[in-house]
This record gives sequence, structure tokens and C-alpha cells, in this order.
Amino acid sequence: LDHQTLGEKLGILDFTAAAKLSGSRFALWKGAGARLMRTLGAFLLDHHVRSGYLEVNPPYLVRPEVMEGTGQLPRFEEDMYKTVNTDGDNARTMYLISTSEISLTNKVREEILSADKLPMKLTAFTPCFRQEAGSYGKDVRGVIRNHQFDKVELVWITKPEDSLSSLEQLTRDAEAVLEALDLPHRVTLLCTGDMGFAARKTYDIEVWMPSEGRHREISSCSDCGDFQARRMAARFRREPQAAAEFVHTLNGSGVAVGRLAAAILENFQQADGSVAIPRALIPYFGTERIAVP
Repeated sequence: LDHQTLGEKLGILDFTAAAKLSGSRFALWKGAGARLMRTLGAFLLDHHVRSGYLEVNPPYLVRPEVMEGTGQLPRFEEDMYKTVNTDGDNARTMYLISTSEISLTNKVREEILSADKLPMKLTAFTPCFRQEAGSYGKDVRGVIRNHQFDKVELVWITKPEDSLSSLEQLTRDAEAVLEALDLPHRVTLLCTGDMGFAARKTYDIEVWMPSEGRHREISSCSDCGDFQARRMAARFRREPQAAAEFVHTLNGSGVAVGRLAAAILENFQQADGSVAIPRALIPYFGTERIAVP
């Protein structure tokens, strides 16, 4: 069964209530489903913090120049949600983040870092908001392509000569959580035509979805070189009197929590209709399965 059918049979996913509240492409998790989402976030964060990442709880609303810094604006304006404060002469536009890459990477905007601060490794668990412009008719069932979703993000700030090797480690860090949860997956190197315009090298991590008989992207890990750094004016000095150089920035999902929950439901469904909880997650979740009500 696909994850939507499973979730509805188990009473942990309610798309009717979500549509009543917010329209299409929203999900409402409840009971064991809400607990699964909460515990997955904690599990992923703990895993990455143990691997040397600094946990950050960033703002979800950011200024337009912050969106420009990581390349969301102006290219992806139609995919962003924004708010407008019309308080007299103080009118301003703010954007809801579509990924915490935006907040984490811009943490070093307009700074000159000392070389001993690099590499900087950051992680965050946040909601993300995307209008999914241009995706009409795609993935209309379930939680694969929603307007609001939760994600754990990984960001590295490095010296130029270290960024490509850092991408290998970042990708391994994202893949390791799928290995820990015993989820079948694969890592693919993208060709130039499939990469985002800000990236110079990208790996996609794809998890197996039995109901579709194919792998689906659950993480995309990219080395952006100095593209974002130039937009953010983010630099470092090798020595106190040395000329400032642009840092390199990398990012990757570590991983998308809704898609991870969907993959667990589909890969761990049992003949009696229940879903087993991956062994590594049981201490967080508290029970060994989600039972049929």
C-alpha cells in the first residue's frame, strides 16, 4: 500500500482535515503519526550533532536580501510565500523560508571569518514553505510534494580548496541516517542539466518507495562554490593581515522528514496492516510498531 492509504487506515494521516484547514497539498499528522514526525526530527538532529554539527534554531521569516544571498530570489520568486507589513512608512516584505539552508548559510553574510573557524558545520530542523509552482498534477497524493513540510538541513562553510571533499562527507552524513534506519536507497551524481543553477556539483540521495516501484529523492547535497558567498559578501582570512577571500558554501537535506516518514510506512508495513518502527528509532518513538486501531 502507498503511504497515504496506510496512514489513513492507521488513523495517523488526515488529508480531509488538512484540506478543510488549508486546501490541497497539506497534511495533518495525528496520534502516532504526529509522534513519528516529532521523533524523526529529534533522531536526525541528535545523529548530526553527534557527527559534529552545531544545532541552530533559526528564524523562519527572512528579509529579501537574505533570499537573494542563497539564490532563491529573484529566480524562484513564484515559489516563495511572502508577507507584507503595511504599517505606514515602514512597509516591508518578508519571506517564509523554503529551506533552512537560507537561514543557516546567510548566518555568515557580510562577515570576514578567521581561517580557524572553518569548516563551519550547521544543522537545523524547521518547517519549510513552497508554493510548488509548476508542479500541477504531480505527486498529488500523500506527503511527497506539499506546500508545508519539515526538513533537517545540513550546511557547511569551508575554504575553497576543501569544498569538494567536504561535499563527499556531507553526502555521507545525510546517507548515514538512511543506513541507520535500514531504508534501501541509492546515491546518484547529477549531470549538469539536472543541477540547480547555484551548484557546481550535486548528489541526490533517493529512497526506495515500494508502492511506486522506484526510488524518490529524499536529499540533494550540493557544493555551491563561491556563488552564494559572492552574493552574501561572506569571506575569510587565512592570516590576520592576509587579503580576504570568498568562502565556499555547501548544503544538503539531512533529510526531508515527511518523505522519510512516508518511506518508513511503506518499507516497514506488515501483513497485518501495522507498521514496524526501525530499530534505531524505537528508543525515540517508545513502541515497536504502529498498530491498526
